[in-house]
Amino acid sequence: MKILVIDAQGGGIGRQLVAAIKQRLPEAVVTAVGTNSRAASAMLKAGADGAATGENAVLVGCRTADVIVGPIGIAVADSMLGEVTPAMSLAVAQSSAAKILIPFQHCGFYVAGVSNRSIGQLIQDAVEAIPKISGGNG
Repeated sequence: MKILVIDAQGGGIGRQLVAAIKQRLPEAVVTAVGTNSRAASAMLKAGADGAATGENAVLVGCRTADVIVGPIGIAVADSMLGEVTPAMSLAVAQSSAAKILIPFQHCGFYVAGVSNRSIGQLIQDAVEAIPKISGGNG
């Protein structure tokens, strides 16, 4: 299974996602794409199998991933302090990959009906959802 983790800014959420995914699904190939080098580096240090930076890396990664995971802002143009370009959000939205978006309330919008859970709980929910929505075993 090919999992693409996308994050921006400092890559802290992506770092936590990569570490949790590699622990729960060690056989998965995890590629990390940061909107900047700091985010990519944080995810690579957390155990990603490969990492890249920037808009084109997001576009290419979205074409080949089985699952895309990241904060909800990866699917919203100009979110995450403007680091997510319209082309990036479109690539995520149009990808045939299963998508797991973590509903952080920090991207300039409020997601109604989402309880106020800790980052750790949201990360755990996301990782547990990967085998369920991708049809994999785990």
